[in-house]
Amino acid sequence: MKSVKVMITSALFGLLSLAVTSITTANEATGPTPIIESTTSQIMTIVGEAPDYFDTDPDRFYSEIGSVLDKTIDWRGFAKGVMGEYASNARYRSLDDGGRKALIEQLDSFTDIMKSGLIRTYAKGLLAFSGSKFEIVDDEAVDPNARSASITQLVYGSGDRTYTVRYQMGRSRDGSWRLRNLIVADINLGQIYQNQFAAAAKSANGDVGKVVAEWDISANLPEDLDSE
Repeated sequence: MKSVKVMITSALFGLLSLAVTSITTANEATGPTPIIESTTSQIMTIVGEAPDYFDTDPDRFYSEIGSVLDKTIDWRGFAKGVMGEYASNARYRSLDDGGRKALIEQLDSFTDIMKSGLIRTYAKGLLAFSGSKFEIVDDEAVDPNARSASITQLVYGSGDRTYTVRYQMGRSRDGSWRLRNLIVADINLGQIYQNQFAAAAKSANGDVGKVVAEWDISANLPEDLDSE
């Protein structure tokens, strides 16, 4: 059985993904806080219905979650962030035409791997939070002109357990809010994957293609997230 941290991270990854859906389709004057609140109820509706069919048709659940994520998450941007310096604009400019083509192909491949892996790894964790209570606890309203925002939410788990989650949001040039990162307690999801990619690339002597080909989301969960 996965630890509480992996389940809570799983659930909130999906919650934030849905939050970004409404954020990007809402008027740009709308801040992220009320959107997160309203979309929390949307995803819990999906989660509430899933037990009726998940055991016999899990692909339906993954498909429904995936269809939402495809509209909300900048998978390529997320994958590029995980690759860090190995997919940076500076590195791209330093390469010749052949190297640039290879890097684009590697990023495309890694984007697909991250997308499918995250959906499969984290979507199931949502099922553990049917009926849970979620509460936004920010002390101040988000500045409507801000380019970034950190929204804090409390998640009330089983028993008396309460978890703090920080949604790190960024505003795009078109005025829409987008997911940038998710921090659950002391677990910084984006930073963890970036560090793991950098370590893998170092072990492979900079062979990014090898790292991408061998990447496995479930195998790259940090110990704290993968404990029994």
